[in-house]
Amino acid sequence: MICVTLISAAAQVLIKTGAGSLGPHPSLAQTAIGILTKLPLFVGYSMYGFSMVLLVLALRHGELSALYPVIALTFVWVTILSVVVFHEHMNATKMAGVALIVIGVATLGRGGKK
Repeated sequence: MICVTLISAAAQVLIKTGAGSLGPHPSLAQTAIGILTKLPLFVGYSMYGFSMVLLVLALRHGELSALYPVIALTFVWVTILSVVVFHEHMNATKMAGVALIVIGVATLGRGGKK
């Protein structure tokens, strides 16, 4: 599940990078063509699809209520990557949100079958 969240986060960074190359107001058709022709978009969406395949495999062997909350860690990785890659600002509110997500995932994970 950690791989799912890391791959999803990396995919979202690539999608944002590729989206910037579409121009200021792309149409739906331009966006669809861009997904096939812009490498960051294509790789990002491919990685996102691969992460969903991994999610299916993980869910086959685990409890949905214990595994699915781990997906929320994607928000944590995206926040960190946004600061590192896009130089976005990290403030106290974002740090508190990240902490709440981590605490929530840890709490829900402890409630799984033993």
